[in-house]
Amino acid sequence: MSEKISPPEKSIFDHKAFLAAVSAQAGVYRMYDSGQKVIYVGKAKDLKKRLTSYFRKDVGSTKTRALVKQISAIDVTVTHTEGEALILENNYIKKYQPKYNILLRDDKSYPYLLITDHKHPKLGLHRGGKKVKGEYFGPFPTVGAVWESLRLMQKIFPLRQCEDSYYRARSRPCLQYQLGRCSAPCVDKISSIDYQKQVKLAKLFLKGKSSKVIEHLVDNMETASKSLNFEQAAKYRDQITTLRKVQQQQFVSGTAAEMDIIGIHRHKSQACIHVLFVREQKILGSKSYFPTVPVGTSDAEIIAAFISQHYIGNELNLGAIPKEIIISEAIDNQDDIVKVISAQAEREVKLSHNVRTERAQYLKLACTNAATALLTRNSHKESMQARFSALNEVFELTNGISRIECFDISHTMGQQTVASNVVFNQEGPLKSDYRRYNVYGITPGDDYAAMAFALDKRYSKVTSEEKMPDIIFIDGGKGQLSKAEEFFASIEQVKTPLLVGVAKGESRKPGLETLILAGSHQLINLPATSPALHLVQHIRDESHRFAITGHRAKRQKASKKSTLETIPGIGAKKRQALLQYLGGLQEVLKADKAALAKVPGINKVLAENIYDALHDN
Repeated sequence: MSEKISPPEKSIFDHKAFLAAVSAQAGVYRMYDSGQKVIYVGKAKDLKKRLTSYFRKDVGSTKTRALVKQISAIDVTVTHTEGEALILENNYIKKYQPKYNILLRDDKSYPYLLITDHKHPKLGLHRGGKKVKGEYFGPFPTVGAVWESLRLMQKIFPLRQCEDSYYRARSRPCLQYQLGRCSAPCVDKISSIDYQKQVKLAKLFLKGKSSKVIEHLVDNMETASKSLNFEQAAKYRDQITTLRKVQQQQFVSGTAAEMDIIGIHRHKSQACIHVLFVREQKILGSKSYFPTVPVGTSDAEIIAAFISQHYIGNELNLGAIPKEIIISEAIDNQDDIVKVISAQAEREVKLSHNVRTERAQYLKLACTNAATALLTRNSHKESMQARFSALNEVFELTNGISRIECFDISHTMGQQTVASNVVFNQEGPLKSDYRRYNVYGITPGDDYAAMAFALDKRYSKVTSEEKMPDIIFIDGGKGQLSKAEEFFASIEQVKTPLLVGVAKGESRKPGLETLILAGSHQLINLPATSPALHLVQHIRDESHRFAITGHRAKRQKASKKSTLETIPGIGAKKRQALLQYLGGLQEVLKADKAALAKVPGINKVLAENIYDALHDN
C-alpha cells in the first residue's frame, strides 16, 4: 500500500498535515526534493513515530537538518514485517541512489569455478545466473583469483577447459594435451572412467579436501605400480608432488572455515570498507569498497548499510554469503538484518563483533588494509588533481578543467577499424563513460574519416552540458585535428570544448609529444618532467590501449570465422560434419569432390558447390 503527499504550489512541505495522515505500521519512506528526485530512503518499525522525529525542533544531526530543508514530498509504503521493509529499502536505495543515503556502487556478481555436467565435464570460469548444469565452487573475490585457480588446476588435474564447440570439432589432440594440461577426452586419449576419476578428485580439491585427494592418488599410484603400469604410476607421482607443494604454499591458514571479515577506516568525509574472504580455513582474497557517505554518518551506520546492500537482494551472489560475518561494532537492527540474510541464504548466518584470538587478528588485518587502500586512493587523487591544475596552467581555461576526453583510431591495413573514446575527471579514468565505436561506411584506412565518424557518434546528439568535456585530445597531427574542427563547426553543441591534437615526436619516444591547438594550430612543447605532459601521456596511452584492445578482439573474431560459413546451404551441422569426418579445415580444403560427397549429409551437388566455393576463394 502506498500513500503520497504532493507539495503545495509554493513547494513548501506541510509536515503537520502529512504526519496527521501517515500510518503507524512498519514500512519504507521516500523523501523527494522540489525536482521530485528521491533524496533519501529509510525504513521504520513505526512510520509515524520515525517520520515525526525528523520535524522536531531539537534535531541535533547536521545531516538531518540539511535533509529536512530540502523535503518537498514524502511517500510511504507499508509492509507486513520489518524484514520486508529492510529488503524494500535496499531495493529502493539501489534503484534511486539517493544523495543522503550511504551508497555502495559496486554491485557486480562474483565469479565461480564451474565443473559442467557432461560426459567429459569442462572446468571453467562462470559469472552470472547459475543456468548451466554442473557443480559450482566459490565465489571468488576477483576474476584474477579464478584464473589463478584454473592455472593451478591445469597442472594437477588434466581436465578440459575448452568450449563445447571446440571440444566437439576435434579430430586430433590440441596443444594443451601436448603440454600435459589436458587428457584429451575429445579424441579418447583417456577412458571415460579414468576421466571421471580425475573429475572426482578435482571436486574434492576444490572443496578443500586436498589431503583426501593425496590419499586417493597414493592408492592409485601403488595399484598402478603393482600392475607394472609404471607410466601411469609416474603420472600419479607427479600429481602428488604438485599437490604437496600447493599445501605448503597456502596463503594464510587458521581454524575458521568460512567467514567474511569487514574492516572500516575513516578519514574526514571519506570511508573505506575492506572485506577479507576466508574460505576453507584460508584467506581466499580481499576487496576494498569506497561508499559515498553523507556528513555526520557513524561507523555503525556505514557498516549496516554496507551489509544490507552487499548481501541482501542480489540473487547472483547468494553463494557469496558466508556462515559468519565479522564486524568491528554492533549495528542497529542487527537481529532483523541477520534474519533476512539467513532467509536469503536458506541457512543460519551469524553476525559477530567483540571477537577474540584468531578472529580479532583477522579484523585488525581488515582494518589495516582499509586504511592502506584509502591512503593509496587519496594519494592517487591528489596526484591527479595536481596534474589537472598543471594542465590548466598551460591552457588557462576560465572555469578550470573538470572533464577530459580523448579519441584514437586502431585498425590493420584499414580492416576492423575501431575508434576509442576515453574519459578522465579529477579522480582519474572514468571508465563508466568509456566508449568504443565500430567504424563503417568509410574508405578503408582513412583515419580522418574514421575520426569524423567517431566524433559524430559521440557528440551529434548531446543535449546536456555535463556530458561535454572541457578539453578533447585527438591522437594525431594536424590532419585529424582539422577533421575535428570541421565537425564541431558543422554542429550546434551545448558547450564548446578546447580541441588539442597530440602528435608524436620524430622518434615516437615518450616526452617528445607536441600539442597542437585548434584554430591557430599553435605548437606547444612541454618539458618531459611536466605533470601536465604526464597527464596528456596517460590519457593518450589509455585511449590507445582501449582502441587496440577493441580492434584486436574484433580482428580475432573475424579470423575465427570459418571459410565454410560463407558458402550458401552450409549450416552449423553440415560444417561440423565436414570438419569431423575429414579431420579439420585443412583436410576439407584438400579434399576433392568425391571425398566431399562421402560426408554424411553432403550430396554430389552440394559437394560441387563447396569445392567450387573453396577453390574460387
